[in-house]
Amino acid sequence: MKTLPLILEDTIYEEAAELSATLKVDINVYLNEAIHLYNLYSKRRILKTELTKESEIASKYSLGILHEFEELIEEDFI
Repeated sequence: MKTLPLILEDTIYEEAAELSATLKVDINVYLNEAIHLYNLYSKRRILKTELTKESEIASKYSLGILHEFEELIEEDFI
């Protein structure tokens, strides 16, 4: 485990302390879980951005292929 200095806004700390007390877990456990969940959320946001970019590229590529097939079909009927 790593120990690190952490500076929290008073309101954030007070809210976290209150919630951890209500849940009957140590505030360190509570903050570790909160950071873990935020890391998962951040990874999903990054993945969504990457997938959106890849989807746009694939869409353009697919449209290009579709137009090529349409041209080939038109040539066959002419």
